[in-house]
Amino acid sequence: MASWQRPTERRASRCTPVMARATLEFDIVGYSLHKGMGAGKFIRSPRASVGGYEWCIRYYPDADREMIEDHVSVYVELVSKGAKARALFDLRLVNQANVNKSELEKSPYLRDDHLIIECDLSVISNVPLVADAMEIQVPPSDLADNLGTWLETEEETDVTFNVRGETFPAHKTVLAMRSPVFKAELYGPMGSRTALNITVEDVQPAVFKELLRFIYTDSLPSQDNLDDDMVKHLLVAADRYAMERMKMICEGILCRRLRVETVATTLALADQHHCSRLKEACIEFVISSNRLAAVISGQGYVHLKRSCPAVIAEISERVTKSRTG
Repeated sequence: MASWQRPTERRASRCTPVMARATLEFDIVGYSLHKGMGAGKFIRSPRASVGGYEWCIRYYPDADREMIEDHVSVYVELVSKGAKARALFDLRLVNQANVNKSELEKSPYLRDDHLIIECDLSVISNVPLVADAMEIQVPPSDLADNLGTWLETEEETDVTFNVRGETFPAHKTVLAMRSPVFKAELYGPMGSRTALNITVEDVQPAVFKELLRFIYTDSLPSQDNLDDDMVKHLLVAADRYAMERMKMICEGILCRRLRVETVATTLALADQHHCSRLKEACIEFVISSNRLAAVISGQGYVHLKRSCPAVIAEISERVTKSRTG
């Protein structure tokens, strides 16, 4: 009998699920105001499209059923009508559907009466059992990294900005492509196509550096490395140079960091730079949970009252409506 020999050729195959991933964020402003709705009553986040389906987060302030009324409940809901989908999800705040209220209210997740629920959602698409062609793994785009390196190495720069004693070489074409203000300054009728040195007086060097980095890489530093003052300066610079995406990112950061001590100055900033989303978040923060008295007693309110009287009038009107309505 012939001995068995191990095959010399191997044919490998692989089945890889196709997944669409996104993080859903639900910012519940005025956590304390929603308590007492009753078991089974919920607040639903706006819809978000992931993997071709519509999803949302359901939040039950008094739990989803009476048996656990001393808890809150959180669910991910598939809201596409008649649809069936396979998905994996992970709540950023907790890893279970029900949370004890007393534990939640003592935890660091609840700050200034804000509760932010984040959910990592992975929607699994139908996977063919047999691939007709070899799968080629395409690496993620490195365009932003390449442009960032180009900025750092100062290769082929053709303009230099003088910002309060510091110099920042850059590339006119990149600046003009990303910012209509830079385009007008460098190539417009009032600009100089041959200008090699431009003085900037109304921006701090550290802020201008991050502005340039965003122009080249479309990203800001980690939020852990940005204090509130820096974010506000970046917002002003973004508004100055018509960098709308950068401005919206700064608005979002400041919305998540609202505090009684600083909300008045943030509101003044939002009004002066036409940040409608940030302005609305500030006003809602002030008039909810009886914070108005504490805000009025702060120094920032004096500046707000002097510089933005129309905002003060709007707050007064909305407070009156909330009390009479």
